[in-house]
Amino acid sequence: MRRSPAILVLLFCLGVSLSLGALSQSSKGGLAEVNLALQTGEADKALALLRSLPQPEQGSAQAHNLRCRVFFTLEQWDAAGSECEQAVTLEPQNSNYHLWLGRALGERAEQASFVNAYSLAKRTRMEFETAVQIEPRNAEALADLGEFYSAAPSVVGGGNAKAEGIAAQLDKIDAVRAQELRGRIASGNKDYGAAEQAFKQAIATSPHPAFQWATLASFYRGRERWTEMDEAVQSCMKTADRDPHAAVALYNGASVLIRAKRDPALAVKMLQAYLAGPVKTEEAPVFVAHVWLARLLFQTGNTTTAWNERAAALAMANEYQPAQNLKQ
Repeated sequence: MRRSPAILVLLFCLGVSLSLGALSQSSKGGLAEVNLALQTGEADKALALLRSLPQPEQGSAQAHNLRCRVFFTLEQWDAAGSECEQAVTLEPQNSNYHLWLGRALGERAEQASFVNAYSLAKRTRMEFETAVQIEPRNAEALADLGEFYSAAPSVVGGGNAKAEGIAAQLDKIDAVRAQELRGRIASGNKDYGAAEQAFKQAIATSPHPAFQWATLASFYRGRERWTEMDEAVQSCMKTADRDPHAAVALYNGASVLIRAKRDPALAVKMLQAYLAGPVKTEEAPVFVAHVWLARLLFQTGNTTTAWNERAAALAMANEYQPAQNLKQ
């Protein structure tokens, strides 16, 4: 039967609509797969998946943000900053995109010369502030902004009064982060008793206190209170063992031990437990855990297993410089 031109146009438009819908769903699935690879530490896979996306999606704000975060885990701060800037340019009203740009700029500031660090620090503050202005209840953005205020000098916009204001805002949104921020403010003021109490209050408030035990352990490390640090790390591990959602805290606890150069056997045990667990996150990149394990195993003379850990890291993130440079 011969169809009229109007029917043909309608069918054509419907077909285009269905095709675009299918493409959109496919792209969403592709980006979800990228995010999964990012969370599980498969940096090379995440970048390959991004390259395989259809051209419009490769240049989307979400794709640029994911690419930024992959580079962030790889500690490639310039590349991360460039990708995050593109995400912000494409979607300037996305709070999380400004947050990640601030984080990338902050890391660049840490590595920069004094003159460049000054301008980068100011840009970092502005991005965190923008993230909060766009979404005042973005707890992560508030926490990062508060930490910036508490740590940065006034010449780049820091200040404890500002940080206290952020803590008051966090009280209504995330009481645990509010207490942690107050601990950092007090520590910066050298009021170590108040800092300790704030960190302990965060533990008492938290639904997943293994993370806060690791934070308290880090505080004790800074004060060289080794016995209390060791006890806090042990509490972190015991709490994480009972809470599968807090397994990432094992990574944080191992980091404290590594920085303190204490109890490498326990650090190995914590890292192995994290890697064996079901929960992974970009905040604790799996390939970094493998590199840390390799270093610890080299120290104990277990060279065969150490080389295996290094190989596992490179298999996931071939461009990760610490893994490439790792030697016995």
